[in-house]
Parts: sequence; structure tokens; C-alpha cells
Amino acid sequence: MKTRTTMMLSSAIEIATGLALFAVPDLVAHVLLGTGLSDSGIAVARLAGCGLLSLGLACWTGDDKPTPSATRALFVYNLLAGLYLGYLRFGGEFVGLLLWPACALHVVVALLLARPAYGTFQRA
Repeated sequence: MKTRTTMMLSSAIEIATGLALFAVPDLVAHVLLGTGLSDSGIAVARLAGCGLLSLGLACWTGDDKPTPSATRALFVYNLLAGLYLGYLRFGGEFVGLLLWPACALHVVVALLLARPAYGTFQRA
């Protein structure tokens, strides 16, 4: 898969997730983690939604070639998100319906971005 296609896919997913977290954070938590959120958890989830929306928009490549900083940002985010979601399943015993698929998707996207991101780290 081309880097641009991977970047567009990852950006679109982060934009959609950010919008969902902002609009219905309790539902996202329920399908992802299998649990609801407290009032403070809803506030933090909405803030995280703003961050994911911003990340997705900042890394959206459009017709241009992906920038090195956007490639690195999405690589690091997907790697850490995949590892953390896996940790939540094993260490935190969360069992949401979408936890494994989300974990796998983040790891796959991170693997697809690893080589292009590595090249940008060398040039930086």
C-alpha cells in the first residue's frame, strides 16, 4: 500500500473517531472498552476527540505528498495506540466489542508507516 493511501486511511479513521468521541463519548467507550464513562471521563473523552480530529486534519494529505512530520506523527500515534489497546485487553481486562479490531488496525497501520517514518527520522 502506498504511503499516501495509508496516510489518508489513517487520517480518515482518526477524524471519524475524533468526531464520534466528541459527539457520543459514552457509546465509543462502551463498544471499545465494554464500559461506560463517568462525567469526568466524558469530558476527557471529548477533549481526546478534539485531539484526534486535529491530528487527522493535520495529517490529511489531499493531493500532496505526505509530509515527513505528518508521517512520523501518524506512525507514532498508531504504534502507541495499538500497544496501549493491547495492554488494556491483557492488563486492564477490558472486553469491548471493538477493542481487538481497533488494536489490530492501529498495529497494521503502524507497520505500513514504519518504513516511510523511519526514512523521515533519518533525514530529521
